Amino acid sequence: MRALKIVVLAAVLLGTAAWAQTITFGTSLQLTGSLANTGRYYRDAFNMAIDTINQQGGVDVGGKTYQLALKVLDNQSDNNLAVRQYTQLLTQDKVDFLLGPYASDFVLVTSAVAEKYQVPMIEGGGASGQIFSRGYKYVFGTLPAAGDYFKSTIDMMAKLNPPVKSIALLYADDSFDTSVAEGTTNLANHAGIDVVMDQRYSSNASDFSTIISQLKSKNPDAVLVAGHETEALNFIRQAKSLNFSPNMYSFTVGVPTADFRQALAKDANYAFGMTPWLPLASNKDQYFGDASQFAAAYQKRFGYAPDYHAASGVADVEAFVKAIEAAGSLDPQAVRNAIANVSFDSLYGHVKFGANGQIALPQTVIQVQNDKVEAIFNGTSFETQPQYPMPAWSAR
Repeated sequence: MRALKIVVLAAVLLGTAAWAQTITFGTSLQLTGSLANTGRYYRDAFNMAIDTINQQGGVDVGGKTYQLALKVLDNQSDNNLAVRQYTQLLTQDKVDFLLGPYASDFVLVTSAVAEKYQVPMIEGGGASGQIFSRGYKYVFGTLPAAGDYFKSTIDMMAKLNPPVKSIALLYADDSFDTSVAEGTTNLANHAGIDVVMDQRYSSNASDFSTIISQLKSKNPDAVLVAGHETEALNFIRQAKSLNFSPNMYSFTVGVPTADFRQALAKDANYAFGMTPWLPLASNKDQYFGDASQFAAAYQKRFGYAPDYHAASGVADVEAFVKAIEAAGSLDPQAVRNAIANVSFDSLYGHVKFGANGQIALPQTVIQVQNDKVEAIFNGTSFETQPQYPMPAWSAR
């Protein structure tokens, strides 16, 4: 009996030690509701990064090895619930650090929780300039600035034949898309491109018929749409039904994903988009080898291909690990200061945060050609010839 008591006590002590050597990240994600299709990228990317790092020995904190853990709450695509959940993660669940949600509107309000409790949040889901213009010290973002999303597209327009001389700009009424619109207007004006239509619409809009009628009367060379993936799908479907075919159209989200192509089938062809990440072997990574190896492993594990949302999610975890090891501590202030100074190459690209807490990465213009996504323009030169001008629907 005495021997049994000793064994049980040893097991309890070992369990306590294992628990004490765990770093827990907390996050609130859109696992259900209108944004769940994108929220899954972050859930899967966080889990894959954490599992991979643990399998390779975990995290060294001042000579002591820690394993990583993740606490995920489902905010049901509800902004107010997300705020309450981040408060719960810090005050009740006692997580060590925060990983951000998807979408700028969500990051905008939940990062205030991180700032209030002075616990770092690294997020790969919000790019709006509003997030990073408030002087907050505890939020860091791995998406490039929303105002620059269409920069490579605007730069490409002068090189097209015929060149784009006029655009229509459509955007949803959330913080990310309004930031995109403001930046794109400035970029177009600087490039001498006429913005013939500047139209805001309600997020999750399903009816674009009135807007498309207005577009027909304005007859722009190109239409640029900043919105969610469902809005891009609705726009393309209604453009087809109303026989609207500008020389090109481009979308901030959706185009890089397999879901986009599956939803539209052949109608996805000719759509332009952009991405800060492609699964290239040249993007070397300490934990995954390179981006192409990561993409293959991700596809095998989850049954769908990663896009830049997943890659930025992995970069969030890796940035925390680099900062914690550099700090040699789990003190939130020390880790926050180390995050501000991280600089490393990853499968996502080079990760280094600017003074405002946001990363800078160029956007590659992409296009769906023959049912596949092709890299078109890297900001200075063409990698693949674009299929342009877009043919009329009746000619496809």
